[in-house]
Amino acid sequence: MPLRRILRLAPWTMRSRVLKSVQKRVLPRVPEQRRLAVARRLVPLSHPPRLPLMRAKPDAPTMRVRTGRGWVTAHRDPYASPTSVRRQNLDRVTAALDAAGIDWFRVPTRALRPTAVAVHMKDRPAAIRALTGESLIESVKPRTAKLKAAKILRVCRPVTDPHGSLLLGRDLSCEVEFWVEEDGVLKGPRVNPVADVIALDDPEVHAPEPTFGAFASPHDLTAYRTRRSLTEPAPDRIMFPIDVVYTWVDGADPAWRAAKAQALAENGWLEEASRLAHNDSRFASRDELRYSLRSLHCFAPWVNHIWLVTMDQVPDWLDTEHPGLTVVSHREIFGDTGRLPTFNSQAIESRLHRIEGLSEHFLYLNDDVFFGRPVSPELFFTPGGLTRFFPSKAQVDSAPRRPDDPPADSAGKNNRELIRAAFGRVLTRKMMHTPHPSRISLLREIEERFAENVTATAGHQFRHPDDIALLSSLQQYYAYLTGKAAPGTIEYTYADLANPTTPLRLARLLRHRDLDTFCLNDTDSDAAVALEQGALLGEFLPAYLPFASPYEKRAAAVRAVPAQTTKKEKVP
Repeated sequence: MPLRRILRLAPWTMRSRVLKSVQKRVLPRVPEQRRLAVARRLVPLSHPPRLPLMRAKPDAPTMRVRTGRGWVTAHRDPYASPTSVRRQNLDRVTAALDAAGIDWFRVPTRALRPTAVAVHMKDRPAAIRALTGESLIESVKPRTAKLKAAKILRVCRPVTDPHGSLLLGRDLSCEVEFWVEEDGVLKGPRVNPVADVIALDDPEVHAPEPTFGAFASPHDLTAYRTRRSLTEPAPDRIMFPIDVVYTWVDGADPAWRAAKAQALAENGWLEEASRLAHNDSRFASRDELRYSLRSLHCFAPWVNHIWLVTMDQVPDWLDTEHPGLTVVSHREIFGDTGRLPTFNSQAIESRLHRIEGLSEHFLYLNDDVFFGRPVSPELFFTPGGLTRFFPSKAQVDSAPRRPDDPPADSAGKNNRELIRAAFGRVLTRKMMHTPHPSRISLLREIEERFAENVTATAGHQFRHPDDIALLSSLQQYYAYLTGKAAPGTIEYTYADLANPTTPLRLARLLRHRDLDTFCLNDTDSDAAVALEQGALLGEFLPAYLPFASPYEKRAAAVRAVPAQTTKKEKVP
């Protein structure tokens, strides 16, 4: 049996020790240009393998999935999502209670992912009998109590993808709270975001899904009965719409490549600039957008609308008819400004706030940025509408700008000079490569104040030494110094795909799934390394994000990205 298969079946503690040993003892002995290939072959990142006795038939409705708490039987569904599973758990519980004639009402939860309903304590025995037939029922409070003594029950039916890569289980359960009647009021067994004590005669009303928590689509109008006092939003709830803007390019498109070649010939200044201004790695598409959209659908269902900005290119798997997504051409946002065609991400960023119909608050993402676990909108904005920003530990180079500086460095230095001139402050730190919270009104203000710099950036076909980085750096500092932003905290990592330690980091991420967002970036790689990077993503992304999103055409949704193959390497 191959070593990587053995490792994939081994407990994580053993696997972790082996991978650390590979990093410290094996990779240093391998020629540098082969390290990524060797690491990829040793580190298991694909769907978890199955021993013969554990394999489920292709059409089997369930399969056994290994978790940190043991083995779980889960139903298989290639199109599941956390919101669909939590809805199924909620509806299964309420249907069982209705069938038993037990009164209930919906309750908001402090935790992001579960749902909750309240049942009178006197109905606890009947509720337990009605719910016992569900896949999983256990006590939450007290945690070790028997069901008949529970103050809160957890009910769920675990769901997984056809390969068993991701389990949607207990954290998406419906929790049944048993409320007690005392002195003319109903008291809940725990604190919730609105009220854990309500009047007995508090009127019954029906409220849509977003009333009960942030982990829901703002367009979900499915109504549930509740009490009127529980429908009022708390001060820390975000109530405004938040859109997402992606930029995307297919660098393998022959028409696009011909346009780029012509533009290269017309921009002689590139001979003295950093090759990172125009190298092919910046424009390579390895299906990252498909999986970034999966992560968005899976872990940030509260997004209002998605805008995909391209040079009239569309991935063949994308369902452009989906009402939640709009493809926008560069021509629409540049209008009579700038210079098209453009191959300058900083120029494109300077025009994004011109998208017709874009919400005031939005997140800007490159397609190599992914959500890693369920997150709330409060991670990116304050309830009052301020943007949050996430400074990196990396500092902006304090040396004067040089013509051959990497474009990100020169843009950071240019941003620093604008902030210094405007506020007398020194911009010192770069920003993490996360989703960037943004506001249209703020970007318009910056465009007006620094019109010359913004206009010049929009006019450069490739990343130019004079460019500014409007959305990924300048807006954050400008907003902070004008009272429109606040520092935020986010669990995040950045991984360079060319780094031979990246497969080991991805193995850890696949095991723990403990990051809010992560970026898988390629800065500059030759063809051989680029092939290995494609294979790496082809293994990791389908395993980390196995559930198809509604933005994929149905026929293409279940096709996993095939791992690109290379010649077999011998491991020293």
